[in-house]
Parts: sequence; C-alpha cells; structure tokens
Amino acid sequence: MMEEEELEFVEELEAVLQLTPDVQLAIEQVFPSQDPLDLADFNAVEYINTLFPTEQSLANIDEVVNKIRLKIRRLDDNIRTVVRGQTNVGQDGRQALEEAQKAIQQLFGKIKDIKDKAEKSEQMVKEITRDIKQLDHAKRHLTTSITTLNHLHMLAGGVDSLEAMTRRRQYGEVANLLQGVMNVLEHFHKYMGIPQIRQLSERVKAAQTELGQQILADFEEAFPSQGTKRPGGPSNVLRDACLVANILDPRIKQEIIKKFIKQHLSEYLVLFQENQDVAWLDKIDRRYAWIKRQLVDYEEKYGRMFPREWYMTERIAVEFCHVTRTELAKIMRTRAKEIEVKLLLFAIQRTTNFEGFLAKRFSGCTLTDGTLKKLESPPPSTNPFLEDEPAPEMEELAAEKGDLDQPKKPKVPDNPFHGIVSKCFEPHLYVYIESQDKNLGELIDRFVADFKAQGPPKPNTDEGGAVLPSCADLFVYYKKCMVQCSQLSTGEPMIALTTIFQKYLREYAWKILSGNLPKTTSSGGGLTISSLLKEKEGSEVAKFTLEELCLICSILSTAEYCLATTQQLEEKLKEKVDVSLIERINLTGEMDTFSTVISSSIQLLVQDLDAACDPALTAMSKMQWQNVEHVGDQSPYVTSVILHIKQNVPIIRDNLASTRKYFTQFCIKFANSFIPKFITHLFKCKPISMVGAEQLLLDTHSLKMVLLDLPSIGSQVVRKAPASYTKIVVKGMTRAEMILKVVMAPHEPLVVFVDNYIKLLTDCNTETFQKILDMKGLKRSEQSNMLELFRQRLPTPPSGPEGSSSLSLLAPTPEQESSRIRKLEKLIKKRL
Repeated sequence: MMEEEELEFVEELEAVLQLTPDVQLAIEQVFPSQDPLDLADFNAVEYINTLFPTEQSLANIDEVVNKIRLKIRRLDDNIRTVVRGQTNVGQDGRQALEEAQKAIQQLFGKIKDIKDKAEKSEQMVKEITRDIKQLDHAKRHLTTSITTLNHLHMLAGGVDSLEAMTRRRQYGEVANLLQGVMNVLEHFHKYMGIPQIRQLSERVKAAQTELGQQILADFEEAFPSQGTKRPGGPSNVLRDACLVANILDPRIKQEIIKKFIKQHLSEYLVLFQENQDVAWLDKIDRRYAWIKRQLVDYEEKYGRMFPREWYMTERIAVEFCHVTRTELAKIMRTRAKEIEVKLLLFAIQRTTNFEGFLAKRFSGCTLTDGTLKKLESPPPSTNPFLEDEPAPEMEELAAEKGDLDQPKKPKVPDNPFHGIVSKCFEPHLYVYIESQDKNLGELIDRFVADFKAQGPPKPNTDEGGAVLPSCADLFVYYKKCMVQCSQLSTGEPMIALTTIFQKYLREYAWKILSGNLPKTTSSGGGLTISSLLKEKEGSEVAKFTLEELCLICSILSTAEYCLATTQQLEEKLKEKVDVSLIERINLTGEMDTFSTVISSSIQLLVQDLDAACDPALTAMSKMQWQNVEHVGDQSPYVTSVILHIKQNVPIIRDNLASTRKYFTQFCIKFANSFIPKFITHLFKCKPISMVGAEQLLLDTHSLKMVLLDLPSIGSQVVRKAPASYTKIVVKGMTRAEMILKVVMAPHEPLVVFVDNYIKLLTDCNTETFQKILDMKGLKRSEQSNMLELFRQRLPTPPSGPEGSSSLSLLAPTPEQESSRIRKLEKLIKKRL
C-alpha cells in the first residue's frame, strides 16, 4: 500500500511539474544550465547508464550516491532560502506601494496649485494688455480712415480735373491723370454701396465715354472720309489722344485703327479698280510699288503719332494684303480665260517676293485673323531633295552640274506672311498643272529621240555602269516643279502635280528603260528551234554584244537610281503637302515598276550567259562517256563554259560596280539556273564507264571552283563571295558530285549500292534512282530488281501531308506492278 501511494504521489508531482514549452524556454533563457538533471525530458535510466556505463564502474557507487545526496541537501537549502526571502519581499512590496500612493497624492495637489496660479497670472496679463489692444485697433482704424480720406480727396479732385481737362482737350495731362484715377478707384470697390462713392465712379465712367467719343470725333475731323483733302500732317493733340485711347476701352483703339487704315487705303481701291488696266496681273508690280510708297509716306508723316506698340505700319500692310487678295480673286474669276501660264507664274513670283519683303520688314504679330498658320520646322532628314530652295537661275545651274543628290541642310520656312496674298492664285493653278503635264510629255519625247540619235552609252569599266543622263534631267525638272508648286500651294494642286509625276515616271520606265532593253533570241527562258538547229551545225548561239551588255547594265543602274530617287521624291512631297493630304501621296506603284525593270535586266544578263553555256552542256551530254579510256585535264566543254563566264562576268561586274547588290543577285540567279541545267544534262550522259565517271567528276569539280570564284573572276581585287551565293553553289554542285560518286560505285551487292545511294543523295524519288541506273548502263532486268530493293530500303516517310506526298511519289505504276508479279512467278517456279 505504501508503495502504491508513493507511486501515485510521484505521478501527481510529475503532472504538476509538467511545464508548457513556452515556460520551459523562458526558464532556460533566464537560468541556462548544462546539467542533465535540469533538462525537460530528463530520463533517469539514461542518466544512471551514463554514470555507470560498465560493471567495473559500479565499484565507486558509494561515492556517486554521496555526491548526489550532497547536491540534494544544497538544493533543499537554496529552496528554503528562496521561500523565506519571498515571504519578506511580499511584506516589503505592500509597504512600497503605500508609500508610492502617498507620493502621487502629494504630486497631484502641487499640480493643482500650479494650475490655479497660472490661471490667475493669465487673467492678470489680460487685464494689463486690454488697454494696449484697444490702442492698436484704434491706430489701425485711424490709419485706414486717413488713407481712405486721402484717396477720396484724390478721387474727387481727379474727377473734377479730368472733366475740366477733357473739355479743354488736354489729352497729355488726361493720359497721366486718367490712369491715376483708375488706380485710386480700384480701392473703393468694396465701398460702392456708399452713394457718394458710387456717384464718383459713375462720373469716371461718363468721363471715359466722353473721352472716347471726343477722340473719335477729333480723328474723324483730322482724317476725313474719301473725297476730302487730307491735312498736311498729324498734331500733338492726336498723339496725346492715342495715349488716352490706350487706357480707354480697347474698342476705341480698334475703331481709330480701322478708320485710319480704311482712309489710308481708300486711294488704292480707286486706282486699282477692276475696270482699270493696272488692275490686271501683268501690272501687279504697280500694286506692290504703291503700298511701298505709302508705307514710306506713313513713316515720314504719321510714324510718331501712333504708339509703337500699335504696329500701325504692319497693320496697314496686312490690310492691304487682305484687300489685294480679295480684289485679285474677283478679277481672276471674271477674266479666267485670259490667264496664261507665264502670266500666272509672273504674278505669283512677284507676289511671293512681296510676301518675302513683308517677312523681312515685319514680325507678323498682328496676324490674328486665323487665315494663316505658323509654319513649323521640318525634322532633319538625309533626303537629297532637302536643300535650300534657290532661285530659278540657281536651279538651272544646279541642273547643269548634276547637284540633285547633294544633301544640304533643310531650309526652315519662317515667313508668317506666306500665302497672305498668293492664296488667291490657288484656284487657278490648274493652268500650271496642265502646262507641266504638257512640258513633261515633251521632255519624255525628247529623251526618246535623243536616245535613238545618240545610241547606247559607251562601255564603262572604270567607274561602273553609267546612269542615263536623261534620268537626272527628269528628276531635276521634277524638283523644280515641286518647289515651284509648294510655293504656290500645299493643298490639292500638290496632289495633282504628284499624279502627273506618277504618270511620267511610268512612261520613263516603259519608253526609256524597258523599251530600250535588247531583245533576246530565247523565248520563255528556253532556246528557239533556229538556235537548236545552229547547235547541230556546230555554230554558237547568238549572244549580246559588248555594247548591248553595257546598255543592259546602264539601264539597270538607271532603274536603281530612279528607284532610290523616287522614294526620296515621295518623302519630300509628303513634307511639302498639307498634313491632311499626306496619305494620298503614294509612289509605291512607280517604285515597283523600276524594280520590275531591274529584275528584267538581271534576267536578260542571266539568260544571255545561260544560253551561251547551253551548247557546251549539250556537247557534254552527247559525248560517248563509256569509251573514255583515261582521265586527263578538264574536258573541252568545261573550257567553253569557263570561257563564256570569263567573257561576260567581268564586263557585268565592272558596269555594276556602283550597284554591287544587283551584281550579287545576278550571280545567285545564274547559279540557280545553271546548276539544275547542268545536273539535267548530266543525267543525259549514259552509259558512263568508271573512267568516264571519274572524268565527269573532275569536270564537275572544275566547274564548282569556277562558280565559287564567279563574283571576282578576272578581277585584280579578290573578294570573298557572299555567303548566300556560296551556299547555293556548294549545295548544287555537291549534289552533282554525289550523283557521279554513286555512278562510280559498284552495283553489287545490291543492298550496299542502294544504301550508299540513299546515304549520299538522300533522295527518295524513284525517277532519280532510275536515271542513275540508266547512267550506269544496267539492263532493264537488273534495274527491276534494284528498283524493288530500293523501294524496300527506303526509310519510313513522316506522317502528315509531306509523308502522303512522298508516298504518292513512291507508289508503283501498273506496268511496274505487273513486272513485279512476273518476277515473283519466276522465283516460285525456280524453287519448285
């Protein structure tokens, strides 16, 4: 029973001493210990095994027990001391708490006393400063009152003086006084409820109204309406009146300006009436000469009368421009049938010169009618058309020197008066457009006649193919027309001119370029019957002469120049035309036309060289290759092909030196044409002996090296051929070499031969395999077995459309299927 009770007590004690992990962690942080007895997961068995790991260690068990008992006694003493100390600490804590409460009560009382004393002090300060605040308010009010009274006195006196000076027309004094009165009156806006103040304000307004009417009457008297003699000059009274008008309602100033300018231009309307001879376009200079004289007269007589900030000289000129534009538009509508191109251009030129004169003389700050827009600076460009627009004489000189493509810094249009008068000519620019259409048609006809008279350009081997001079002349004329038209209008006339440009760009491409390309003897890329007959007779196919080759290269270079310049022309037209019309300018069709001329020229060069090589390839296919007994140097047909290449390619390269990319295109197109044709003729060489195949392989390698060197053949400067061209040559000629290597391989055993073919050529076409068997000279019976094995050894085709297409190519014909059945019957009979 005692043991059971002890066990229960131990279990209850362990349950009580079982601490939570958080509490255990806090104890370890406060009292760190390395003693195993302090661990939360202490295991007595493990601890005893640690003390006595072996039986021999039990010899000192008494010593260990004594140490543990000593440790227990020390722990009991420590616990006893801590418990007693806690008893005393509780009593001391209660005493300290009571003392703290008493100290807080004393502190609260002191704070209350200090607060009461502060309130008393504040009240005392308010009583002391109450009189001082009253004095401050009184001083402020007194100062405001004195200032207001002074302003009122000034206002009252000023209004009286203003009314008196107005009656005496003392405008000089009125200008200074009125501004002061207006400034003083602003201080009384918040006092307008006072009748006296409101009365003074009404008197000021009445004085302003009276001044305005009086000044207008003075100007009417000084500058009477049309038909009355104008006085000799301005007076000081009017000059001072203008100063007063600056202060009054702006409508007074505008009325003065309007009446003065109208009176000043009244003589102009009489002199240049619609029924007068000087009113027509041929005497338009007299209009501008008249206004120049009037401006000089104004500066001498009235320059000091009006304030400088009124810009009266510029206003007179601007009003003259508006009147002139209206009058010119009216008279041109009436006499539209009498307008000729030269007369129209003369009037436009004189008008634009006058607008330029105005731009140099005035700033354009009075142009507020909204009819003109400030011109923005165009973005920088490398367009060769972007250059300073010179006078017509300078343009002709530039055309003679051929300076069309020299880029210059773009001229920033800074004329705010551009179009202020010349806009009236825009509805009649159709006359100019029709004239340019006629002139360009005559220019194209002259180009055609000059080409026929002068003949093709001379061969040029130093600086590349010569561009036809007519091309530069055409674009110089285009530029002249574009600049001229843009000065006249940037609207619909520019679109009409662009349409004319498109028309004659196409005509130039057809009549001058395509129309003068030499005619080839081949039709559709193949030789004609007559040329084939000549081959049988041993003569060569007709080739282009040196002059014809140079002409083709010249036309190609000209077409390239036209293509690039047409693109620049399109960009320049888009810069010249209004923003809303940019989308209607599109020269893509014309650029495509020049691209077609370039492609046709390259194709002619390729066909010529290709046709020159055809007799040699035909000779190759007609040789008896089974009778070749030994391998020697390259065959005669290879020498013939190389000879033609060395004759044509250097001429083409030198004449296309300025258009290197198109020479590269020529090389690529020739390789793409010659190599398949060579392989086709190679299949025609049958049967071939082993030695014949070796000779053909040597010839193929020779042609491959010549083709790789084609871009720089016959040149002193050796350049690396373009990678795109090299890839085409290597791929095509390597296939030819592989074909010959398959022909050279023994056809037995059959499996090895078929696998070798599939490995070298990677060609799953039965027809190609059939051609190689023909080249080897095998009999039909042998070919049938090999074709059967070839179909069996073919790799599995991929799934999808490609696989179905390859399967369709490999499907046997009915004749082949019947042949296979007969072979199977023979094999069965032999075994039986």
